[in-house]
Amino acid sequence: MRSRKQINLIVTVCICCAGLTQIAQAQKNKSEIQLNARGKELLAQYTDALNTLNSEVAAALPIINLDKKKAFLDARSELAGIKPPTEEENAVAQKNFEKQKEQSEATALEEARSILNDVNELLASDSLDSKLLKAAIIRNATPQGLAEFAQQGPTEEKLLEQLFADQSLMKQMLIAGGANGGEYGEAMQVYTAILAKSERAREVGSIFQRLALGTAIHMPWLLGKETGGVHNIVYRTQTTVDQVERYLHYEKAFLDGELDPAFKDMNTWECRFITDDPYSNEDLAWTRKMMQTYRPDHITNPDYKWRYVRIVKSDVPYVSPTTDPSLGTPAQQHIALGGICGRRAFYGRLATRAFGIPSRASTQTGHGAMCHWTPDGWVVCLGAWWSSAWCGPQGGLDFLLDSQAREHTDDYLQVLRAQWIGDSLGEQDVSIRQYGSGGGFWDGLAFYKKRAIVEDAEVEALELAGGMKLGESDDLLGDEKGEEIEIPESDKTIVLGNDGTITIPAAACDRPTNSTDKVAFMKSWDGGTQIHYSRLGQRPELIRYSVEAPSAGTYTLVADVATVSPKQEIILRLNRRTLIDISLPYTKGMWDQSTPVTVDLKEGRNTLMFTCRAPNRGVTMKEIQLVPVK
Repeated sequence: MRSRKQINLIVTVCICCAGLTQIAQAQKNKSEIQLNARGKELLAQYTDALNTLNSEVAAALPIINLDKKKAFLDARSELAGIKPPTEEENAVAQKNFEKQKEQSEATALEEARSILNDVNELLASDSLDSKLLKAAIIRNATPQGLAEFAQQGPTEEKLLEQLFADQSLMKQMLIAGGANGGEYGEAMQVYTAILAKSERAREVGSIFQRLALGTAIHMPWLLGKETGGVHNIVYRTQTTVDQVERYLHYEKAFLDGELDPAFKDMNTWECRFITDDPYSNEDLAWTRKMMQTYRPDHITNPDYKWRYVRIVKSDVPYVSPTTDPSLGTPAQQHIALGGICGRRAFYGRLATRAFGIPSRASTQTGHGAMCHWTPDGWVVCLGAWWSSAWCGPQGGLDFLLDSQAREHTDDYLQVLRAQWIGDSLGEQDVSIRQYGSGGGFWDGLAFYKKRAIVEDAEVEALELAGGMKLGESDDLLGDEKGEEIEIPESDKTIVLGNDGTITIPAAACDRPTNSTDKVAFMKSWDGGTQIHYSRLGQRPELIRYSVEAPSAGTYTLVADVATVSPKQEIILRLNRRTLIDISLPYTKGMWDQSTPVTVDLKEGRNTLMFTCRAPNRGVTMKEIQLVPVK
């Protein structure tokens, strides 16, 4: 298992106009708020504090070899000047561009390594952390933004005082990516509100505390909250999701054993991509229960690239999206009605986050996809490669590089210190949108330190899971056959009750005897075995049972089924002659009984064959009962 020490990136947005400092740009973007008398005093205090910290940090920095610095800056300038060929130019021009770019990137990395060797002692030491942490937070939040928050009253002012007095908390925040939008005051509001509600969240270093802080620094604010600031990890959207209730939802789910086994080891940075979901807590809870009942195989899938996300492929049809409130909550509607790429990606993120797995958008031109955490690194699902995607304001390649470098916690801390130095000195950030472009000297070094970490560790990105083919269609990928499982004899044994009722376990069929492309045998979450008749594929398949009736007679047939879409039916072919349509209830993924039908069995051996007309939606079946009609 990989190391999970807390690690971080100060992620930033590209400054649009050259020459503008981070503070000026942030203040330009923020809505104008008039400072009162106390606010003006606080603005002066934060500004003076930042100026003092800047001077102290600058004085403590080593002298950089000017020739090395020039070589590094020149290499980056040359790289920035390489322009990609136009669409009218031929393949040779594209090949030359790629070769020139590769050579220039290698040169820039080589020059960066030379300087990084010289400043290794500085970046490996925590001697400047007390100054760098405060400077980075003030710079990212801006003195104006902090003053606007603190002037609201003594409570708000006290929250910021508590933050700046707690070096460990500041460091944990910055290691986890910092407060989204630079809203450190609002993050402290949410964090302290969670701590007031949860004793477990007060256990410093626990998964509960990491989840509480990750939620506080990341989630979009409630309706009516101001948005602004410099450093955004996600686009800042308004939401009705209460951050405290969202945290408590996950705390309970974890204590109830409903989350993925890997959840308990998530660091604060990873936790921020778990709780930030637009679906309601009701939808999160329903998704877990639905998959436990309807598709438990997706929960236990050993392939983490597809674990949970597989529900999109198996049960969210690629069709024009519609809505029907009568079908239930948004999540229940989305799986019942299907949708195109965006809705499917939304649902994939819901499925992973519901079980405590970090997930993000992976938007591409004209297409919506997703990416999510696995033990072997982040992976893109339902879409194209990282180079064609962006995660909110962050480019796909930048996010991939950052996530890979973070696995090497000690080295990654050097990345952060270089960024903090750049923040303290007021340097421009390297763009998180345009991979590696722009930025000042120290932030540029930080970017290439990440490149060096990944190159030295020989980290390779995971292959796509499904790609555009799955993201924009219902095409089969050739891996639809379910995992073969060992079925206990008790789950294959048909039982005759004292009252004459014949109970047929779903797994007691003659054909098939184990998973096929269309029929999947799976272990039930609450014990036993169940089978699932898949919606994918155009060729129907028969599920056949041989039943011994003690005497001829009329029976009522009902089946325990789970469905996620309305207006479904299965076809029963009795003794190769009689065809009976059986209506299925819309169960929202929970167990319920099919509409009862009457069948006439002959004494001795009878055959019951079930199938669905194509195209069909999925249905899961646990048990069939034949009750004698008195």
